[in-house]
Amino acid sequence: MPQTIDRPEIGEGVDLEVDLQLGAPWVTLVWNDPVNLMSYVSYIFRSYFGFSRAEADKRMMQVHIEGKAVVATGTREEMERHVEAMHDFGLWATLQKVDA
Repeated sequence: MPQTIDRPEIGEGVDLEVDLQLGAPWVTLVWNDPVNLMSYVSYIFRSYFGFSRAEADKRMMQVHIEGKAVVATGTREEMERHVEAMHDFGLWATLQKVDA
């Protein structure tokens, strides 16, 4: 006789928003490099991430002065896509898990 597996019931008490937030402790970091112009880095931040000119310039200066800047926060998969995109633009980027 085949064994049947009961499917769990999804109740009204399930909060999908909380579940999504729990999967989002990752950041994309862009690092300073000796190759790319500051204006180019700012342009990439505006065009790819949709930052305003002021926000893009602020993060670009953080990269330049402090050596790195957080440019995105989200799930690991999202941050992996951002890192790959930054590499495609010639920027040095990594992802990092944020300690909760």
